[in-house]
Amino acid sequence: MRIGITSAPTAGGSGSVAEELGKHLAQRGHHIHFVSHRLPFRLREYHENIHMHEVDHSASGSFEYPPYELALAAKMAEVARENALDLFHVHYAIPHAITGFLAQKLLGDRAPKLVTTLHGTDVTLVGQDRSYFEITRFGIQSSDGVTAVSEFLKRTTVEEFEVTVPIEVVTDFVDLRECCPTRAYRDARVFAPKGEAILLHVSNLRPVKRVLDVVRILARVNREVPAVLIVVGEGPERAAAQALARRLGIQERVRFLGRLENAVEVFGAAQVFLLPSEIESFGIEALQAMACGVPVVGSDAGGLPEVVRHAETGFLLPVGDVEGMATRTIELLKDEAHRRQLAGAARRRAEALFGAERIVSEYEQVYERVLDSPARSPRP
Repeated sequence: MRIGITSAPTAGGSGSVAEELGKHLAQRGHHIHFVSHRLPFRLREYHENIHMHEVDHSASGSFEYPPYELALAAKMAEVARENALDLFHVHYAIPHAITGFLAQKLLGDRAPKLVTTLHGTDVTLVGQDRSYFEITRFGIQSSDGVTAVSEFLKRTTVEEFEVTVPIEVVTDFVDLRECCPTRAYRDARVFAPKGEAILLHVSNLRPVKRVLDVVRILARVNREVPAVLIVVGEGPERAAAQALARRLGIQERVRFLGRLENAVEVFGAAQVFLLPSEIESFGIEALQAMACGVPVVGSDAGGLPEVVRHAETGFLLPVGDVEGMATRTIELLKDEAHRRQLAGAARRRAEALFGAERIVSEYEQVYERVLDSPARSPRP
């Protein structure tokens, strides 16, 4: 198949999933064309069957703000026409389902089919802002195929938007060859010079991730077990988390590493992964931790229980229960046999349900069903 992929070229979340999907599809012989405003960070090396098309959205005197979405739609249409694409696979309803729809209209009868994957923020945050509600719903309804990364997100989309198109659940995934327990910093003293336990948090550091709770958990853990915290990512809560660490007197025990192109080695160095989010549509970072054999302590919210099995691959507690999460973390750090038991179960669950080979095949099946289905008009 000839497949166009459009996503945000970011270092985490939907961007990394889209890029990894494209790489695995290319390895299977499909011709993949990425269309975005910059080169995705995981595609900086040459990959056979992968082509990159950058959108020129430079400022023009005619516009106060460059209309990126229109430039993207035009570029998607151009790439589809010149490369005879069979379908577009876009990630996020806003704006990419809309740009895909516009590209289809530009191409008329020669247009590729459009598959939209919902990752969460487009539904749980952007879509519920009333100013974006109708356009988000239209983008979902106009797609020839729609997937969501969790049952939770599927239910939320149907309930909030009252969509009538079928939504298939195709989860996020990990490359089990890359995310594995043996991929770790060989010398943990880089992070824990005195042999402290290592806790890890990876996210975009937005308020919904409750990064301040992560710092509070570390403070509570340190009353009983010497530990350090590694925070990977950038976002608006970083400064507040650093300030809280200073107020609690634990700033020397927190390492903010910023964005990392590949955090796998950091995952492998940790004993416990912390994800106390307000809500998670799926929890790709938790899955990466599990694949690396790291138990997860997080919140029982959104789609995270579909990834982490409570008391089997980690522990899930109510949102905001810092004391409970700290208690469970301490329990794992004090009982190495129990921690290893959960670590092994976490890896096995990742292998059984969320490996790339399995999930990429599910996407191929979605593509085939969409291509075999008749074209349809957008529903109101």
